[in-house]
Amino acid sequence: MKKTALVIMAAGIGSRFGKGIKQLAAVGPSGQIIMDYSIHDAIEAGFNKVVFIIRKDLEEEFRRIIGDRIERRIEVAYAFQELTDLPEGFTLPEGRTKPWGTGQAVLAAADVLTEPFMVINADDYYGKEAYRLVHDYLVREDGADADERHICMAGFRLGNTLSDHGGVTRGICHITDGCLTGVTETRNIFKTAEGAEIRSESGAVPVGTDNLVSMNMWGLTPDFVETLRKGFGEFLQNGEGDPLTKEYLLPTFIDGLIRADEIKVDVLETGDEWFGVTYQEDKAAVTEAILALTKEGLYPA
Repeated sequence: MKKTALVIMAAGIGSRFGKGIKQLAAVGPSGQIIMDYSIHDAIEAGFNKVVFIIRKDLEEEFRRIIGDRIERRIEVAYAFQELTDLPEGFTLPEGRTKPWGTGQAVLAAADVLTEPFMVINADDYYGKEAYRLVHDYLVREDGADADERHICMAGFRLGNTLSDHGGVTRGICHITDGCLTGVTETRNIFKTAEGAEIRSESGAVPVGTDNLVSMNMWGLTPDFVETLRKGFGEFLQNGEGDPLTKEYLLPTFIDGLIRADEIKVDVLETGDEWFGVTYQEDKAAVTEAILALTKEGLYPA
């Protein structure tokens, strides 16, 4: 069986979730966390390695709650996202406390990635179909591993990704002939009785719920990591943005590569419902949804 890895980004602070570490919040009927379901679905789809990207200060609790259990089922590796892990010649700006973003998170795992891999967020439930789609893409002869300039992304319908408890930020995809032509990071998207709308100081604008959005589920290659590494140095050097808060984000970086015609991204559309714990109030809804899926027989209790 071809080696493929599931890379789980779990180093985010999760400030909107309030007290507690949202990545480790119990949502299943027997105390399972969202990552339990992600890993279950990934193994079912054919992935045979898991890489956890965490903060060093979370390691002991992380291993106790999930890591030690998962090691009994699948190969596990750890990577640590550190603020000070910067390219040679760069130093941490004084006063910087915010993580550098999802792009740097993936770079943290570079030393343990030698196979095609899928990247996901730790606190997101993606459904089963997306794992199958991305895995099958990564292992096929003309898929991601065949060309370092050819990667994939799972595309979710906007209406399947909204929160009942506040606005969300989504990467709205622009697609031509099944390929991504751009991603527009859009803030303050709210669920409404009619569908969804984007709210700003100047008012609200309706947005179609059938739009495909990026939920940070990417199918990538080890070669892509080197492109990402070069981009991080350029990101730090360009002087744009507040050095204390700016983030090196995967969707933004990939969007730039697409616009420069340096990469091709196949969009794999899934109709599954996504849900995650963005706000504290989301936890009850996620728990209810997981229980319903368990009762349907999709997961063991």
